[in-house]
Amino acid sequence: MVQVHFTAHLQRVAPENPIDGAGSTIREVLASVFAKTPGLKTYILDDQDRLRIHIAVFLDGEHLRGSDILSQPVKPDSELYILQALSGGDN
Repeated sequence: MVQVHFTAHLQRVAPENPIDGAGSTIREVLASVFAKTPGLKTYILDDQDRLRIHIAVFLDGEHLRGSDILSQPVKPDSELYILQALSGGDN
């Protein structure tokens, strides 16, 4: 099973951390996680099932970038980290 880790902010909606997910791509793994924690999906994906622009994804320690992140293959022992980028404050 792929271990999916979430930042503390997302743990309000996904209190189990990490969550085991199943699948051969990031999209499939996230779908299996969303089946366990349905409220989490709207924080990660937009209404067209694309990653929200403020979401960063790390797979096995590598920061993934680009438009094809969800189609990236995963290994059964992969670790996936989902982070929400934060902004704001004074300069």
